[in-house]
Amino acid sequence: MKTIFSGIQPSGTLTLGNYIGAMKQFVELQHDYHCYFCIVDQHAITMPQDRLALRKNIRSLAALYLAVGIDPNKSTLFIQSEVPAHAQAGWMLQCVSYIGELERMTQYKDKSKGKEAVSSGLLTYPPLMAADILLYKTDLVPVGEDQKQHLELTRDLAERFNRKYNDIFTIPEVRIPKVGARIMSLAEPNKKMSKSDENQKAFISLLDDPKQIEKKIKSAVTDSDGLVKFDKENKPGVSNLLSIYSILSHESIESIEAKYEGKGYGEFKAELAQVVVQALKPIQDKYHELMESEELDRILDNGAEKANKDALKMLKKMENAMGLGRKKR
Repeated sequence: MKTIFSGIQPSGTLTLGNYIGAMKQFVELQHDYHCYFCIVDQHAITMPQDRLALRKNIRSLAALYLAVGIDPNKSTLFIQSEVPAHAQAGWMLQCVSYIGELERMTQYKDKSKGKEAVSSGLLTYPPLMAADILLYKTDLVPVGEDQKQHLELTRDLAERFNRKYNDIFTIPEVRIPKVGARIMSLAEPNKKMSKSDENQKAFISLLDDPKQIEKKIKSAVTDSDGLVKFDKENKPGVSNLLSIYSILSHESIESIEAKYEGKGYGEFKAELAQVVVQALKPIQDKYHELMESEELDRILDNGAEKANKDALKMLKKMENAMGLGRKKR
């Protein structure tokens, strides 16, 4: 069985875009692959974090993974900082990385732009991400388009390490979902929906209540012609809303277009809001149940134990390949 690895940062509550673009696929993938789902809290601290908020977000993200349908009996769910091999392997991969290639990373350039000083961790984020993936002999990494460059670097680092030291790493393949891979901002439909957006109306959180969801969809940017028609180039806002409607309702975009032919955006948005509310209700109910239970901690303890055991095997291979530690007599 092939292995999948995916990591999400615990920085704010996940959005509908995260669910459609990633987590919904994870639930399906876990039946056919051996999956590792990692809460990458060490990546989160490349940017300033409030200590108490970070701890709350870590637990909340774990509960959301389970609430959307991740089965701990089929997948390994764990927190990155509870598996020391990630930071250790990350340092070793930094030592085979080049500053030039790290400085070319689009996310580094975007996040450091206009700032007098940035964390060195922001620059060396990609080797740690590579370590996350390579420790588990990962075959496939499901990511959005915005992470594709980091995955290409992961492949480069794995191949470089294999050539220079020992052929121990599996070269992972990128898996970008064909449908719903990039849900866009409700306020700026040419930009990806993001939980870090300063405009709260730009995204729907998985924990938003029905009134918030209705209000955000009602205010979503469309256009002036009033036609419910999919046309990403000329009607990006409407096309984005149609994608959300189609994925959550399991109706084709063509049938939704036919349903609202001759009708305005008001009715379309009102009914889309109800589709979103109904899709998120069971997730929210399960989430709140988990946050009040001891089951969540038990699952994370078991996940950390399993991940530590698996990651340590690859870490030892890396150390042996690079000549680290003592060779005992």
